[in-house]
Amino acid sequence: MNPSALRQRISLQQQRGVAVITALLLTTLAVTIVASLFWRQQVQVRSMENQRLHLQTKWILRGALDWTRLILPVSAVDNFGMTTPDGIWATPLAETRLDDYVERERVEGEQFDATLSGQISDAQGRYNLANLAASKIANPGQIEVFRRLLTNLQLDPGLALLAAQALADGQPGAAAGLNAQGGALQTTQGGGSEIMEFFRVEDLLSVPGFTPVMVERLRPFVIVLPLPTAVNVNTASAEVLAAIVADFSTAEAAALLYGRKSNYFRNEAAFLAQLNGKKLIAGVNVVVKSEYFLVDSRVRLDRAALDAQALVRLDGNIVKLLSIREN
Repeated sequence: MNPSALRQRISLQQQRGVAVITALLLTTLAVTIVASLFWRQQVQVRSMENQRLHLQTKWILRGALDWTRLILPVSAVDNFGMTTPDGIWATPLAETRLDDYVERERVEGEQFDATLSGQISDAQGRYNLANLAASKIANPGQIEVFRRLLTNLQLDPGLALLAAQALADGQPGAAAGLNAQGGALQTTQGGGSEIMEFFRVEDLLSVPGFTPVMVERLRPFVIVLPLPTAVNVNTASAEVLAAIVADFSTAEAAALLYGRKSNYFRNEAAFLAQLNGKKLIAGVNVVVKSEYFLVDSRVRLDRAALDAQALVRLDGNIVKLLSIREN
């Protein structure tokens, strides 16, 4: 083979190699682009599906609140005008499957969980932290109640005064509080020492000395309601009852609760008659009928999950939603 033909043959082989490499590169680029498009489409589809699931859980939660509006007016207050823990309203809603009630496009053979559970509890069976102060004036009787409650829960009772001062500082009104001796305590208007208004139990964390562990310990026994309220002695725990009665121990309160199971208190006088001559702490009011309730709901729908707690008020036969927290 002459040199010219050899050079031509080598050139053709080189060109074929370049063409093959170019074709492979173009194929790889095309596959990458297509895969990227499919991935983006999959992300968008999954995002839309998640949004749809989230909206469906919202609608299920709304249904749970509608159930509350139905059940509370007819069961929260009995014929004697009492709110007691044996009412239908207090019966927990066991985890209920909703697969047959929630519309959703399904892939053949796909399985997913759709459940709803919930519980209504009496908010006035807890100690209302809003009782500690009004118009920036701390209430000494209520400070004593909270101090006793902290003691019953084996927490530092000295934090009661700090909590009352913090709550007073965060309220609108006259700039006066209460010191440890019961005298006037001046608080500032505005400025760095002003503390935020309390809306929930977690706001205790803004008070020096309170820790997350302590707040969780207090959570079943305290609440923050929009206004000062009386304690419902038919639904209150032994710790709360022992806190509102002078010289009353948790053991005595537990014995009182044991008798309460068969004979609920029809009025304040009936409750006082069971205290063996002991008195309520000054400034404390008790009731047997509640207006404020907590509604805990738990929704599970496929991958979506929604836990919520709503605060409602029973005003006559109307249930008003005051606030709702979602997790």
